[in-house]
Parts: sequence; C-alpha cells; structure tokens
Amino acid sequence: MSAIPDEQVRRRTLLYMSNPLLWPVYPFLPLIRPRPVGEQDYGLLYDLMGMYGIPGYGATVFIANLLLVPDKLKDFLALPKEVFDTPEEVFSAGWRVD
Repeated sequence: MSAIPDEQVRRRTLLYMSNPLLWPVYPFLPLIRPRPVGEQDYGLLYDLMGMYGIPGYGATVFIANLLLVPDKLKDFLALPKEVFDTPEEVFSAGWRVD
C-alpha cells in the first residue's frame, strides 16, 4: 500500500501525462498498472505529436516495456494499446506514472 494519499498520486500522474516536457525518458512516459496479486502491467505514453506531428495518441497507452521498444515507428504503432480520450480516463483505468 502506498504511503502517498490517492489524490496526490492522481495529481502527480495527471501532471506528468499532460506535460511531455517533464517526461524523464522523453519521448516516452513509462506507466504501470498494479494488479491484485502483486504483478503489474507495463505501458508507455509516446509523444507522437511532438516527435512526428501525429495527432490522436495523447491518451493512448501502448502495452510495452520501455526496455523492449521496437526500433521502427510502424512496429511501435502495431503494439497492443488502450485508447482513451483524456489523461483522467487513463488514470481511472488504473495506469500510474512509474
């Protein structure tokens, strides 16, 4: 259990998701989604608009580990993904900044 209150986690996560300039491994923002049995899902936000001018992916979580990112953009875009309309929806689906 986290020592940080849920509202602080929410604010921190939404701040990072909404501001790619804060991303420590730009153009990616690593995310995790904890699972009940101690496992977790790994995902990435990718600033496709900032890198390539490609709109529509600002709240898309690509199911991937940062260490295993495909080299080619077309291969990255083919990864499994969860598409949301807003960072708030990403957070509501359980994703958190790693």
